[in-house]
Amino acid sequence: MRRLCDCKYVEIIESHAMPDHIHMLLSIPPSICVSEFMGYLKGKSTLMIFERHAQLKYKYGRRVFWAKGYYVSTVGGNKAAIQKYIQDQETEDMVSDQLTFKEYEDPFAHIAK
Repeated sequence: MRRLCDCKYVEIIESHAMPDHIHMLLSIPPSICVSEFMGYLKGKSTLMIFERHAQLKYKYGRRVFWAKGYYVSTVGGNKAAIQKYIQDQETEDMVSDQLTFKEYEDPFAHIAK
C-alpha cells in the first residue's frame, strides 16, 4: 500500500490492518479524484497480492480480493480523533468479537513464514 500511495504522492497519515479490513487515514492531493485513487489502490494491490501469493487466486476466483465498497470522509478539524480511532480499532474490534464470538479466517494463515 505504501509503494502504491507513494507513486501517486498520497501520504499515509495513519493505517492499521485488521484480519478482514484496513483502516487508512490518507492525504490525497486535490488533483486526484478520490474514487479513481481508490480504484487504483484496490486494483493494483490485488494484483500485487496475487502475484506474491499465487495460491490465493484459487480461493478468490475472478481475482476479486477487496470488497466493492469503501468509506471516505473529509477530515477537517477531526484529524487527531480519526488517528486515535484507527490506532484503537484493533482493541475495540477484539472486544466486539469476544462479545459476538465471531471468528475470522486468516487468508494468509496457511502460508509458510
